[in-house]
Amino acid sequence: MPNLQQISAMIEQWDRRRLLKVTALGAAAFLTPGAFADALTQTPKVPEGPFYPDKFPLDTDNDLLRVTNDVTPAMGQITHLAGRILDAHGDPIRNALIEIWQCDNDGIYNHSKQANTDKRDMHFQGYGRFLTSSSGEYYFRTIKPVPYPGRTPHIHVKISKNDKHLLTTQMLNKDETERNEKDGLYRAVKDEKQRAALLADFKPIEGSKIDELAASWDVVLGWTPADEDPHDH
Repeated sequence: MPNLQQISAMIEQWDRRRLLKVTALGAAAFLTPGAFADALTQTPKVPEGPFYPDKFPLDTDNDLLRVTNDVTPAMGQITHLAGRILDAHGDPIRNALIEIWQCDNDGIYNHSKQANTDKRDMHFQGYGRFLTSSSGEYYFRTIKPVPYPGRTPHIHVKISKNDKHLLTTQMLNKDETERNEKDGLYRAVKDEKQRAALLADFKPIEGSKIDELAASWDVVLGWTPADEDPHDH
């Protein structure tokens, strides 16, 4: 796991990229109302798939590499996944629940209808959840997604707030160009910008002695807090 200095450097690098994006759009945003919001690409919907947990693991926190007090880590390349949940105007969404689930390093999900469940990595949680901060940020420690027959590597994502479902989608590895192009769910997203919004860049963490990766991925919803019905609470 990276130390505090490395995590700070990672966050600083992500924030610098975001600042550059905002700076590039800044002049137009001041001149044209709504220009910044228009520049954001909404993260597209992608089907949930058949393996959303039908029975949640004993542990459902944001560290998928260890189940409860198990001292044996999961198999796979450790990945630190972080980003923000944004509304349609680019504002952070606080207290949004983000859920992720994925197969283990051998392509097996934690699901009763999954084949070969007897071979599943019992040290891999397979599912986690996180409540976003005031800045809309989330963080997970998991493994780099792997391919299995018929699918490119991916992580499933579901987002809700106050029990209101907002989005179900999937995150793909940007470097898996060939597999992505052959993936039916990826090809089903026709808009090129929305396709790009599904991709995350998995980068090695400098100085990591165990080849850890970091991935930064923001989610833009076609929703704002103003869309909520106050009578729903």
